[in-house]
Amino acid sequence: MHQQMIFVNLATDDVAASKKFFTELGYTINPQFSTDDCTCVVISDTIVAMLLSKQRYADFTKKEIADSTKTSEVLICLSAESREKVDELVGRAVAAGGTANDDVQDHGFMYGRSFDDLDGHSWEVMWMDPAAVQG
Repeated sequence: MHQQMIFVNLATDDVAASKKFFTELGYTINPQFSTDDCTCVVISDTIVAMLLSKQRYADFTKKEIADSTKTSEVLICLSAESREKVDELVGRAVAAGGTANDDVQDHGFMYGRSFDDLDGHSWEVMWMDPAAVQG
């Protein structure tokens, strides 16, 4: 059975710095799909972030590339296995040079925080109690 994947393509000012940032978060780099102009960050078996230099990113669109430090072009939300894992990932992001966003979202059955990466892309990390998802 085909397992559908998602490839999130994001423009970056500095491919090497972005590669280092996401490696410090604990993610791996797939060298087969990485060059000086892009890095392939493996987030899970089904989620990959392609971090492209702005010049390379422009090869894929005719639209103006958003300045993600001033404009929100996408909100990326990753699940976590626990509240502690949410805090751990956001903590690693801040330690690697990212910026924590907003206040903690704590609804009891759902807990989340967010950060901006080095280029200002917003990443949300959330945990949801599995019992709350069961119908």
